[in-house]
Amino acid sequence: MATTFGRHLLCAGHQIVVSNSRGPEILADLVSTLGSGAGAGDRNEAADCEIVILATNWVNVPQALNGIDWRGRILVDGTNAHMDVKPDVSDDGVRRSRDALAGQTSSELVAEMAPGARLVKSISNIPMAWIQDFSPQKPKTVLFTSGDDRQAKATVIDMINSTGLVAIDLGPLAAGALHQVGAPLSGIEMHYVRRIRG
Repeated sequence: MATTFGRHLLCAGHQIVVSNSRGPEILADLVSTLGSGAGAGDRNEAADCEIVILATNWVNVPQALNGIDWRGRILVDGTNAHMDVKPDVSDDGVRRSRDALAGQTSSELVAEMAPGARLVKSISNIPMAWIQDFSPQKPKTVLFTSGDDRQAKATVIDMINSTGLVAIDLGPLAAGALHQVGAPLSGIEMHYVRRIRG
């Protein structure tokens, strides 16, 4: 996600900071590949960006969010709760079976781990392999979006739309249940087409 969506952002004229758990030095090759407008930073530098996209494996979410004051920050949950671990593993509160989510969406769990964040669920409803066309003529592929903070959601929607992809607002954060992994709107390739009446 960092590479693919990051490239869409760069093509749209945005600047990005990529970060990981091992430090910015490890990201030198990735930043070089992404080109102008991309930089590497530590977690705090990435969290200082106007919009932060959480693009990590599900089991690493607590580590990625820990130790940062998320109050007031726009955080995009781009993760998918792949339940490929045993349901009884719950040491960090995130490795749970779907049944153990107790009616919560995965994004609602992320919100609990990032208190105060202006959380928006998006960018994760399709595989990144489906949006490898970075040209201005690329298909207007649909990325679903949900969140409780309307202003934060509008900002994220504007960001996605600026890339030539299309964000569709599904409503509150709980609507993330429709486009999280395994849900009816997950893994469906949709393109926005505007019909002009003649």
